[in-house]
Amino acid sequence: MTRSPLVNTLPRAVIGTPPLAGVGVGVAVAVAPVRRHGWSALALLAALAPAAHAASPASPVSPVSSSHVFLVQNSGWMDPFYSDPASQYKALVAEVVLAVTQPGDALVLAAFNQSLPGAPSPRALLATKVETEAPRRQVTQALAALQTAHKPGSATLADTDLGEAVGAAIDTALARQAGLVWLFTNNKNSPNNDQATAQRNREFYQLIHHGAAIRTALAFPLKMPVRAGRYSANGLMVYVFAIHEQGARQLDALLRSGRLQRVITEPPARLKPLDQDTVRLAPVKVDNAPGVAFSMTPDGSLRADIDAGATAPRAKIAWRLENAIYPYTISSATLAARSRLAGEDKPISLGRDSVRVLAPGQGQPLSSEMQLPVARLPGSWSLAAFKSAGSAYVLPGEIEVSLGEQKLELSQAFRQRMATLFPGDPLPDIFTPPSQVQGSRAVLPLDVRVHFGLGPLLALGGAMLALLAAVAATVLGLTRMRKVALTVEGEPRTMHSKAGMQTPIFDQAGNKVAELRSTLFGHTLTQLRDGAQVRLGH
Repeated sequence: MTRSPLVNTLPRAVIGTPPLAGVGVGVAVAVAPVRRHGWSALALLAALAPAAHAASPASPVSPVSSSHVFLVQNSGWMDPFYSDPASQYKALVAEVVLAVTQPGDALVLAAFNQSLPGAPSPRALLATKVETEAPRRQVTQALAALQTAHKPGSATLADTDLGEAVGAAIDTALARQAGLVWLFTNNKNSPNNDQATAQRNREFYQLIHHGAAIRTALAFPLKMPVRAGRYSANGLMVYVFAIHEQGARQLDALLRSGRLQRVITEPPARLKPLDQDTVRLAPVKVDNAPGVAFSMTPDGSLRADIDAGATAPRAKIAWRLENAIYPYTISSATLAARSRLAGEDKPISLGRDSVRVLAPGQGQPLSSEMQLPVARLPGSWSLAAFKSAGSAYVLPGEIEVSLGEQKLELSQAFRQRMATLFPGDPLPDIFTPPSQVQGSRAVLPLDVRVHFGLGPLLALGGAMLALLAAVAATVLGLTRMRKVALTVEGEPRTMHSKAGMQTPIFDQAGNKVAELRSTLFGHTLTQLRDGAQVRLGH
């Protein structure tokens, strides 16, 4: 059998822009030796997956390390992808692996078909923890020797069991922990040489939709024509399954980074979830209420800037409601919207209560009237106002759009693409949404920023200064010595006293004739002796 060469560039028309030589630079590996026989991916991955969370502190690792399982199909159905010298299959796998892994990630590359006694499946080709440089050499070497598998002791080509491979990756390889499972396949599921591949594919699809561990499932149908003798194929499918919520967050971060899109420019077909973020809201025009201004932030959130004295709480917003659930057309659904802010949950009045025939990526106008909880916002003399004087007090909230009685159908463009890539395979039936997915919701973050002027802060500052001045005057009055003029038995005298002091007064014979008491407000004579002539002043 002819071994297909591993090329370093991929056709732009097939999967996107040609990978650059530097793809994945800054990623390195400590390669674990893998025996070619007698090792399944299960034991290797179970031992390696925890390494993603045990990177050396000295190593430059990603903020949240991931565990990646790459399952590469090599059953008999895949023979043209290995036998055709022009096949880009191995090159595609290598570039995806290098693009999506980062320092600190656990990486296992495994071949799969169907497990039989003496022929475990999946079978590990490479197991490593990514360190500082791209593991290009190790990945390409591991793939270079991979060929179409045969059944043990037979010339018969191996069968395919997609469910077995994915289940092994989740249950044993990842030990049911979070991670990403990647599957490279021609999408023909045929355990035990079952020719009813459409039915087996449906079973695989049910595994995806009803498997509780799989939180997100995406599929990338790619054009890749190959031919070997009388067998040929036009394309293949790349799946990615995010395991548990942490895996879903890691997949979202990966897609936002754009690293995968440098290799695969085709949009992903969403398999799961079909009840979240099916639509997107984009503000088009806002008739601002007095003292209220709306805008969009760079991250796509809606911002409402409110003056502290605003009294009109309503604003009219014109939206563009976009279908964000490729490759499905929303044939019909009811619409409702609510705002949640400052402890209030209020309905948003919409210009219409339903949407119909909304194709993927397309939009329809939607008008709304929104009430902001101005009465619940901090007052001008509140603690929040003083803390935010000269800036803005931010209240996070959200706008939720709910779609009820939702009916989805595959877009005609996607059906035509599938018919071209997988002729004779009823893939559109396999992508039919489950009947229980009849509703969905989309959330648009909303930040309300209340702007307070400097007036209250200046007033508070003035009051504080006045108070400090009064305190200073009091302290000075209590501590300063003052002269007191007295007349004792006709003799003028001058004494020194301060608030709080009690000073005895004596006549010329040394007898105590009175006592001088000083307060903050003046002086008084007390304990006057009978017949003594003592008075204040000269």
